Amino acid sequence: MRIAQVSPLYESVPPQTYGGTERVVSFLTEELVRAGHDVTLFASGDSRTAARLVPMTERSLRLDPDSIDSLAHHVLMLERVDSERDAFDIVHYHIDYLHFPLSRRAGAPQVTTLHGRLDMKDLPPLYEEYQDMPVVSISDSQRQPLPNARWHRTIYHGLPVDLYAPGDGDGGYLLFLGRISPEKRVDRAIDVATRAGMKLKIAAKISDVDVPYFKEHIEPLLQQSNVEFIGEVGESEKGELIAGARALLFLIDWREPFGLVMIEAMACGTPTIAWEAGSVGEVISDGLTGFIVRSVDQAVSAVGRLESLSRTAIRREFERRFTASRMARDYVAVYEELISNWPAAEVKRRRA
Repeated sequence: MRIAQVSPLYESVPPQTYGGTERVVSFLTEELVRAGHDVTLFASGDSRTAARLVPMTERSLRLDPDSIDSLAHHVLMLERVDSERDAFDIVHYHIDYLHFPLSRRAGAPQVTTLHGRLDMKDLPPLYEEYQDMPVVSISDSQRQPLPNARWHRTIYHGLPVDLYAPGDGDGGYLLFLGRISPEKRVDRAIDVATRAGMKLKIAAKISDVDVPYFKEHIEPLLQQSNVEFIGEVGESEKGELIAGARALLFLIDWREPFGLVMIEAMACGTPTIAWEAGSVGEVISDGLTGFIVRSVDQAVSAVGRLESLSRTAIRREFERRFTASRMARDYVAVYEELISNWPAAEVKRRRA
């Protein structure tokens, strides 16, 4: 199958440090190539892939200090994708709704995975207008704010089975991993670790927009003796951190669309203590891969029950549900369904 993957340009594919969407695009692209498909990746020029790379910027926009208008680069990418459209059996977009007007008029098989939050009042009118655009959700919870979108399927993210090695949690610490922002609630993680008498390591990115929040609300908390702030980490450092942790703290305060870090923890056999919100109940199996909590008291109690969980069983659950090979198979099934069901008149026009 001839497949185009269209990635955001903010990070490379895969990202050098933090970047959820681009990491998933990378895992999917490489798995599709491994399965024998002819894959073209539209991404930043510093991306690394076994697929054919079409570089749309010299490097990822976040690492380019001279880049101010990111939309300009994405519009140019859409034009390039459209110019090559007949070379593909299907185009898979990961850039939200930006391509909808162009794709509607092109009439060729395409699908969009929505990676971000959808609980914004601006979005329902748009997705009601574009009900002809097939979209994939990354959790069932993510769909709820947009009941009128043309949902085709939910496909959970997956990781390469050998990306992380299982660990035994011998570091003796709790871990917060991800991004510092109000909805991620690192302050809640610090509170839980302190009350549980545990050390907490914080490996997190701070976006420019969140610097004031960090300075005012989080930085003072980092002075506590049980808290170690590491900052943004790369892939190899991340694996070691997760494997050495007693548990991952995922005490969010928002409708999380998926939460890639939860399955990263599973891959290391590390349990997750997660707040009940968004996709958490779909990803974490309470009492098997971690504990789902609804209060700080419950989270502190869960820390004391970590020994009841089997790290071997957690890793086994990852291998059963959240591998990149499973994710790629699910997407191939979607591609085949969309191609076979695409209006015959459009297929005939494209072949002509």
